Amino acid sequence: MLVRRATPFDAAVLAELGARTFTDAFGHLYSSQDLQAFIDESHAVSAYEKLLASPLYALWLAEADGEPIGYALAGPCGLPHEDARPGDGELKRLYVTGRAQGGGVGARLFEEALAWLERDGPRTLWISVWSENYGAQRFYARYGFEKAGEYEFIVGQQRDREFMYRRIPRG
Repeated sequence: MLVRRATPFDAAVLAELGARTFTDAFGHLYSSQDLQAFIDESHAVSAYEKLLASPLYALWLAEADGEPIGYALAGPCGLPHEDARPGDGELKRLYVTGRAQGGGVGARLFEEALAWLERDGPRTLWISVWSENYGAQRFYARYGFEKAGEYEFIVGQQRDREFMYRRIPRG
């Protein structure tokens, strides 16, 4: 397995991987129309091109035998929590294909994102996770993240209960 920082040349691969992993994980929650509209906006090649061009964001791509199997996206915190501050960071996405789950891919991607988010020193970090994704909640808790609030994640007409997790630097 190779984990590397994504480049602008990876935008199309990330768009396809993002659409596929989001659909695999959450597609059953939404109408096909709402899901497609979300994919068209959030996982368009142009959306990834914009993220990859910005110094405020970083993406990592995991590959096995030359095939993309996961990715992570980190950047400034954009969560709707009253304690979120402009200098806070956020893991915005962490997705791994079904066949690659449980093999350490998510942990490797997550650790790369955390290191980048704290490259200038410890700071408050945030993560958003679906309220019924118990495995992800346990995973983030192992890294010191704790539930700090809730909000509605909107996909078309669907409003999902989403948890905000936070890790405050010690000392």
